[in-house]
Amino acid sequence: MTGYRPLFRTPEFTPLFLGAAAQTAAGTVGGLALGTLVHRATGSPLLSALSMFGPSLAQVLGATFLLSGADRLPPRTTLAAISLAFAAGTAVQALPGLPLGALFTVVLVLGLVASLGGGVRWGLLNEILAKDGYLPGRSLFNMMSGLMQIAGFATGGALLAIFSPRACLLLAVALYLTAALVLRLGLTARPPRATGRLSPSATWRANAELWSSRPRRLTYLGLWLPNGMVVGCESLYVSYAPHAAGTLFACAALGMFAGDVTVGRLLRPAVRRRLATPLLLLLATPYLLFFAHPPVPVAVVCVTVASAGFGAGLVQQERLMSLTPGDQAGQALGLHSAGMLTFQGVSAALAGAVAQFTSPATAMTVMATGSLCVTLALATAAGRVPARSRPEPVREPG
Repeated sequence: MTGYRPLFRTPEFTPLFLGAAAQTAAGTVGGLALGTLVHRATGSPLLSALSMFGPSLAQVLGATFLLSGADRLPPRTTLAAISLAFAAGTAVQALPGLPLGALFTVVLVLGLVASLGGGVRWGLLNEILAKDGYLPGRSLFNMMSGLMQIAGFATGGALLAIFSPRACLLLAVALYLTAALVLRLGLTARPPRATGRLSPSATWRANAELWSSRPRRLTYLGLWLPNGMVVGCESLYVSYAPHAAGTLFACAALGMFAGDVTVGRLLRPAVRRRLATPLLLLLATPYLLFFAHPPVPVAVVCVTVASAGFGAGLVQQERLMSLTPGDQAGQALGLHSAGMLTFQGVSAALAGAVAQFTSPATAMTVMATGSLCVTLALATAAGRVPARSRPEPVREPG
């Protein structure tokens, strides 16, 4: 499959795409509103970072107990139910006078619910597209995510200048409800990809099997750690520049969009496969300049250039799929998504804690340095994997 146009002629691709777009828009508008609400109430970089990225911390629980559902639950019902749960949770967060403890409880519950979403969505995408369609399909989803984040953060920043954060949270509720409706009406009722009950033991067994291969382990760590630390930098935009946070988030999304277009559409496969490490280095290096506490225009350039490095994820996911049997695709992608979001949440908490005792600029520099060190260590470890330990790519029969 070449190009993006044939994707929209594939049954079910368009409603899955539109539902994900509405969810991404809801997440950006709602996340910025919630982070602003908490920062105005507390003045704490740590709490504002956790309010936006705290749901990611619950992903580790989902990856431990719920992830077998990515292949064992009906996709249409599950995806629509997740959107409805987020609509309900966001509505609760918008309630006036909600105690901070209750707000963060909702944040963590929504993170637990979301732990199923990545595996179900990407497993369904892998199922409905031809074998050579997953990478362009995922690339297009990433590009859409970038555009929705640009629009969402820009719109959210403008709305927060006029309306209260709680009013913006209600807009996010409406977007989540729209996503649920599109997914419920647009997708067909498919059976689960795997048999058996959703259970912690099934999740543990499949995760252990996925983790048992050293090439897959290194691929997972490359997907989780370097970008997670850079997301820790992003979690400090609100405390670094409270009145320009929407601009910084939008420009970061613009850079991610450019990286995904380049990697997913413009580069030949032979070139693309060699770029994972250079792109991860690009992802972190510009944040080292934050040590000098640059003004907002310079910071905007740094985050835009850095975020192009998120295109490394496409290269790494393509490799992960080549190492994974088809009947485990949903759980493999769900483990990737849950692990990535978990480390993003951990990194946001760590970055917020460092910023609490130093400054947001210093914390960004620390997280970027850690990302660079991890990337270089993983590249060295991958180069030492013996050829006999590298499994052949698993291909579907027929």
